[in-house]
Amino acid sequence: MKASELKKGAVVGIDGTKYIVKEIVTKSPSSRGANTLYKVRFNNVVTKQKMDATYKGDDSFEEVDFLRRAVQLIYKEADNCTFMDNEDYEQYTVDSALLEEELNYLSDGLEGICALIADGELLGIELPSSVDMGVVECAPSIKGASASARTKPATMPTGLIVQVPEYLSPGEIIKVNTSNAKFMSRA
Repeated sequence: MKASELKKGAVVGIDGTKYIVKEIVTKSPSSRGANTLYKVRFNNVVTKQKMDATYKGDDSFEEVDFLRRAVQLIYKEADNCTFMDNEDYEQYTVDSALLEEELNYLSDGLEGICALIADGELLGIELPSSVDMGVVECAPSIKGASASARTKPATMPTGLIVQVPEYLSPGEIIKVNTSNAKFMSRA
């Protein structure tokens, strides 16, 4: 697999160690002969340590065999989360530190979660592109506010804070983009 083919959530091998891709930033150079650079943040699958590195588009990685399985969140505890495979009902418990970015979107009954599994171990999860969440707390709605007006912070049940239009009020269900934590629409 080449650096130009990497996607968030992919699992690759670097020097015999498995890493999951957490974030990719593409940098296009301004000079004509220069290569496009990919700044990648990895998490070590075993130790959970972060690693940042920059690669050229044709740099290659070892491919790691892993399965993508549809799962659902069964429950969250203080330091781990337990997921159940939707097909064979096998359960996987994973340390919450591995899911630090995804925890803000995980709620009971969330559909569309994919687990990345290698050697019977859950390496990480992929969230759906958007999730529906209820607004728990925000400033009161303003009558006459239009969709293109200013925004206000709103707190979701998981503690995530999203900027929403002023016309929304607590209790409303909204659609939130999981890649950038931005308000998309009412659900």
